This record gives sequence, C-alpha cells and structure tokens, in this order.
Amino acid sequence: MTSASDTRLPSDLALRSIVALGMVAATLSALWLGGIIFWIVCSAVGVGMMGEWGSLIGLSAMRTRHAQFILCVPLAIMGPWGAGPYFFAFGLLIGAACFAVIVTRRAMTGWGVLYVSLPVMGLLLIRNQHDGVILTFWALALVWACDIGAYFAGRAIGGPKLAPAVSPNKTWAGLIGGVGAAAIFGGVMHHYAGLPWRLTLATPVLAVLAQSGDLFESWMKRRAGVKDSGNLLPGHGGLLDRLDGLAPVAPTAAFLVMLPEILGFFR
Repeated sequence: MTSASDTRLPSDLALRSIVALGMVAATLSALWLGGIIFWIVCSAVGVGMMGEWGSLIGLSAMRTRHAQFILCVPLAIMGPWGAGPYFFAFGLLIGAACFAVIVTRRAMTGWGVLYVSLPVMGLLLIRNQHDGVILTFWALALVWACDIGAYFAGRAIGGPKLAPAVSPNKTWAGLIGGVGAAAIFGGVMHHYAGLPWRLTLATPVLAVLAQSGDLFESWMKRRAGVKDSGNLLPGHGGLLDRLDGLAPVAPTAAFLVMLPEILGFFR
C-alpha cells in the first residue's frame, strides 16, 4: 500500500518492475517444475529470510548462521526424499524454534524460525496436492494482486494513513484497493480455474492478512532502525521486504486448502 506521496523516480520504478518480473518468472518456473526444484527454491529463500531476520533483531553474524543451520534441518525433512511437509516436519519446526532460542539466547530467534519456515511448509504442502500448481499459484498471486492494487490505489487516491506510526506511506485507500484487487483475482480464478468457493471467498480475507504481514515487517524495520531488511534485490530491498505479505498468507492458505481433509480426520 503506497500513498500518493510516494515519489520514486521513473528509472527506479523501471528497475523495480524488471526485478519484479524476473522474480515472478523464476517463481512460476520453479512452481511448474515442482519436486526438488520447487523445494530447493523455497528452502533457499527460507534460509535467506532467516539471515535477514537475524539482522533485524540484532543477532551477531555467528548466531545468525547458527539459526540458519538449525533451520536447515526441518527444511531438509520437508524435501521430496524426506518425510515431506507434514506432521513430522511440523514437529521438527517446533523443536528447531526452541533449540534456536537456547543456542542464541533470544526468544525472537525462535519466532523467526517459525516466521520463515511455516510459509515454506505451507507452499510445499499446497504444491503437493492434486491441483497443486493452480492452488499454489492462487496463494502466491493473490498477494501479488493485493500489492499491485494497493500500490495504484494508494498513489491515485491517497487520503488518510493506515498506520502512520509504523509505515507512513500506507493508506486506507491502498488497503481497500489491495483487498478489492485480490477479490477480483479470486473471482477470476474461480470462474476460469475452478478455484473452490471456500478459497474464493477467503481470498479478500487473506489479502487483509497480507497487508498485516506488510505492516508487521515495517514495524520490525522501524524497531531495527533500517529502511530495508536487506539489499539482495535491486530496487526492492531484501527477501523479507518482498515476502512479508506471503509469510502469513501461505500457512493460512495451506490450512484452508487442507480443510476438508482436516475435518474428515476428526469425523
């Protein structure tokens, strides 16, 4: 969600657009290939996000690497040759988070392990379903649609700030525009790709969740006194800057995708 006061230069916007298109192309390619390729990409992104999380909470480089090594254990188990992204991997995630707290002596490290690993687990779980390509694309693209709708609505309309103490550029118009764009995308997916009604109706709610993730990461950066979580992506900052909306959406979307199986288990 960006307000009308955002005055990036055209050259900066061009760079951001090129990098964004490259990231989308790489993501969709990995999604289509699936299997070990999709797992490698998701796991590598998760480890990178953990590194940026360590910087945001003020961990030393050594302790940040320790947290990344700890995270690699459950991520490895989620792979095609491991137990997969299911209950055993989830148990290992909880154990890894607790162990990270002990090793680094920082509770926020444990929260970071969960923050970056649950989205990875969620995406892998969705991709493993029968219609995994379509469903994973939905989970990813609803966040993209939300970001695009929020950006243009915020620039065109501006107006009252959403959370000026946390992120002064975000507006209520951006929030509404983002949710509206995501809702339209959900309707298109339902009509043309057969997206189930429960997921279609949940799409605008997940868009709100994506905006909440954006605000949370903004709060983390303000708390750390930095503008971006990293500098890996030219014009975009770090991985956390680009995936802050997906972080809460992916595990929630996975729960909704698996909801019929979950309810059947308790019958």
